[in-house]
Amino acid sequence: MSSSSIDIKPKKHYEILDGLRGVAAILVVIFHILEAHNGGSRFAQIINHGYLAVDFFFLLSGFVVAYAYDDRWTKMSQWEFYKRRLIRLQPMVIMGMIIGAIFYYFQASNLFPMIAGMEVWKVIVTMVIGFTLLPIPPSLEIRGWGEMHPLNGPAWSLFFEYIANILYALVFRKFSNKVLGIFVFIFAAMLVNYTVFGPNGDVIGGWSLNLQQMNVGFTRLLYPFFAGVLLSRLGKLIHLKGAFWICSILIVMIFSIPRIGDENTLWMNGLYESFAIILLFPLIVAIGAGGEIKNALSIKICKALGDISYPIYIIHYPLIYWYTAWVIDNKVAIKDGYMIGIGVLVSSIVIAILCLKFYDEPVRNWLQNKFQKRRVS
Repeated sequence: MSSSSIDIKPKKHYEILDGLRGVAAILVVIFHILEAHNGGSRFAQIINHGYLAVDFFFLLSGFVVAYAYDDRWTKMSQWEFYKRRLIRLQPMVIMGMIIGAIFYYFQASNLFPMIAGMEVWKVIVTMVIGFTLLPIPPSLEIRGWGEMHPLNGPAWSLFFEYIANILYALVFRKFSNKVLGIFVFIFAAMLVNYTVFGPNGDVIGGWSLNLQQMNVGFTRLLYPFFAGVLLSRLGKLIHLKGAFWICSILIVMIFSIPRIGDENTLWMNGLYESFAIILLFPLIVAIGAGGEIKNALSIKICKALGDISYPIYIIHYPLIYWYTAWVIDNKVAIKDGYMIGIGVLVSSIVIAILCLKFYDEPVRNWLQNKFQKRRVS
C-alpha cells in the first residue's frame, strides 16, 4: 500500500469575493460595537442592517462550495468533502471558544450578573461542547442571553453553515438546476413570509436553541446558501470594471441604510431585507465573481481582507461582550466611548491576524498534509 493525494486540482480563485467577505466582516464588528449604544432598540441602531452580513456570508459560501466541489464528486467521497470543510472551518471555531473562555470572567458586570459566581468547571464544559459546535442546552446557560454558544455568540452561524454543507453533500448536489431552482424559490418565499408577515420585520435571530429561533436560523440559511449554489451553477456573472469597489460600496450602503418604517409598519423593513437578500446579494456576488483585478495593490487588499475575514468574524465577539457591558453599566455615550470602540475594532483585527498567522494557517496545513490523503494499492 502507498499514500497519494487525491487528484483534485485547484481552480481559479475569486479574489474579489474574498475581499468582499473581509469588508462585510469588518462591518459586522463595527455594527456590534455601535449596537452597544442603541439603548436596546433596533430602530436606533447605526449601520442598522449590519446583521445582514450573515446572510451575505451564507450566499457567498453556497457559491464557493458549489464552484469548488460540484464537478468533483466522481473523485471525492462525502467523507473527503466533510474533511475538507472541517479543516477549513474547525480550527478557528476552537480558537474562538478558547478566546471566549479567556475573556469570560472579564465580562462580569450588571449586564451579565451570572458571570461573577459562575463555576469554572461549567465554563470549561461549555467551551469543550463549543469545540464541537453542538448547541449548549439551557441547563448549561452561563451568560443569560440564551445563546446556543454563550462563550462566542457568532458561532451559531457556523452551526448552520455545517448543516448547509451536510444538506448540500447529502441531497442538493444531486438536484438538477430546475429542481434546485424550485427549492430556491420556495426558500425565498419562506424568507419573504417571515420578514414581511412575521412578528419582527427583520431576520435578526437564529442563535438560540428553541423552536422560534431555530426557525429564524433555517429561514436565514436556506435561501442564501442554495441561491449561491444555483448562481454558481448558472454561471451568469456580470463583468464590470472596478468590480471590487462597486461591490464594496453596495455592501456598505445596504448595511448602513437606517431601519425602514416603525413599530406599526414592520413589513416595510422586512420587504427591504427580502429585496437585499434575494436580489441585491446575488447581484453583488455575480459582479464580484465576474470582475477581474489587475492592479497589484487591489490584489493585495483583497487577499488581506479575505485572509482575516473568517478569523475576525469568529473571534471578535468576546471583546464585544466586554465592551457592551462597559457601555451599559456606565451609561457611556458614543461621543465618550468611541476611542475605546476603535480600540476594540483594532484589537479584533490584530488578534485575527495573530490567530491566522500563528495558529489557523499552520494547523490547517498540518491537517491537510495528514488527512487529505487516501490509501491506494
